[in-house]
Amino acid sequence: MATSLMSLSSSFLQPLKLKTLAKRNTHLSTTRKIITTCDSQKNTGKSNPSSRNPNFQKRRNSSKYGTSRRSILKKSFLQEQVTFTARISDDPHVAIIGGGMAGLVCALNLEARGVQSTVFDTGIHGLGGRLGTRIIEPQGLIFDHAAQFFTADDARFIKLVDGWLEKGLVREWKGAVGELEIGGSFSQFPSSSPPRYIAANGMRSLADSLLLESQMVNLVRPCWISKLEPLNGMWHLSENGTPRGQFDVIVIAHNGKCANRLLSASGLPLVAKQMKKLDLSSIWALLAAFDDPLPTVNFEGAFVKGVESLSWMGNNSAKLGNDRTPHCWTFFSTAAYGKQNKVPQENIPTVTAEKVKAGMLQGVEIALGLPEGSLPKPVYTRLQLWGAALPKNTPAVPCIFDPQGRAGICGDWLLGSNLESAALSGAALGNHIAEFLQNGEANPEEFAIGLHDRLSPLDGHDIGQFPGLTSVGEKEEANAYQLL
Repeated sequence: MATSLMSLSSSFLQPLKLKTLAKRNTHLSTTRKIITTCDSQKNTGKSNPSSRNPNFQKRRNSSKYGTSRRSILKKSFLQEQVTFTARISDDPHVAIIGGGMAGLVCALNLEARGVQSTVFDTGIHGLGGRLGTRIIEPQGLIFDHAAQFFTADDARFIKLVDGWLEKGLVREWKGAVGELEIGGSFSQFPSSSPPRYIAANGMRSLADSLLLESQMVNLVRPCWISKLEPLNGMWHLSENGTPRGQFDVIVIAHNGKCANRLLSASGLPLVAKQMKKLDLSSIWALLAAFDDPLPTVNFEGAFVKGVESLSWMGNNSAKLGNDRTPHCWTFFSTAAYGKQNKVPQENIPTVTAEKVKAGMLQGVEIALGLPEGSLPKPVYTRLQLWGAALPKNTPAVPCIFDPQGRAGICGDWLLGSNLESAALSGAALGNHIAEFLQNGEANPEEFAIGLHDRLSPLDGHDIGQFPGLTSVGEKEEANAYQLL
């Protein structure tokens, strides 16, 4: 049976409002600050006392901090719910942890509502999360090593993409893209398929460009926020003991084990519990450059079917219009192959790396119908494991927000597994927080969203969903059915 690449509908999201807050201080700086001096080291492993002893927080005098603690421990995380009682600042400031599409759109939507924010991201070379591009110098090799392209189906996201097109940030990918069967049988997606979009200079360039015109968004990178602490009615953020500011509201715009670790002793058990429910796939990415074109290839990108070690192969050089050699290809494994060969991504054993590399290159031969050992030897390779690659389940809500703890989550996984879902989620949370800051102090419980929704399995291709794009075989079956 053909696999559908359709996305979840997001028609239930409310239209975005562009209303500014009534209270604004005239001393607010309108200059966007970019800070690049933060440490990018991960948490050293020193645990918070409260994570070891659930009674630790009980011994603190909670009243003087502007917060109170519920007496019932959340057994799943051994932490109590923090409830802020202090008034929201006249000039509220939101911390956004994660500089992928969801976090960046959240920040821009907050700015449209007159709320300042600071985006913290771990990226050394740039922003983007799954909008990742590797540039290898001095050869000048360019690889999109995460998101390969995206489509647009929701009217609000289409409007956003139209703006990117006008600014030259993205363009339509008109090269041959389709499905590849074992043996080299390639079927191109029909011309009636939705437009495929790529960033003009690699996918990361889109993320790096989104904040260039912002006036109320600070950017701090590389920075690995390792602790969240409620104190004096504010959230205090730190990186391995170094203070990184205090904020009225926090947004978690990333996921995986790092987000779970950050939330594990935060005082946000409901938020932590929802994040913990998320199931993520593991996928290997092999970047390979060849001096000569690959034999028998008549396409620029292909979803590979029937090969255990390979789910996608894309020619970055052709996609980006780079006619120079070498030819830069991105190969993705299947999720099943990633699971079978999963290791700690921070320390991949050499024997595993060699095994996976050989298996994926052999998969390329099988997919193209080449004799064993006939694939040209790459002049450059780099292997990466995306240990928390793509969501496998979703609560199908636009965002998560805990008004008592003044904290929220945005990300593609809340709606689907694609760039559109990430943008819609970020916009929804930004709008929701702005509304909460303006009207939420009287009845904060009315602003709770997504804290108890169950997660359901998420369908899609191994490398994500592409709204509006349907498997070639499924489309043929649908057309045949309509003719009956």
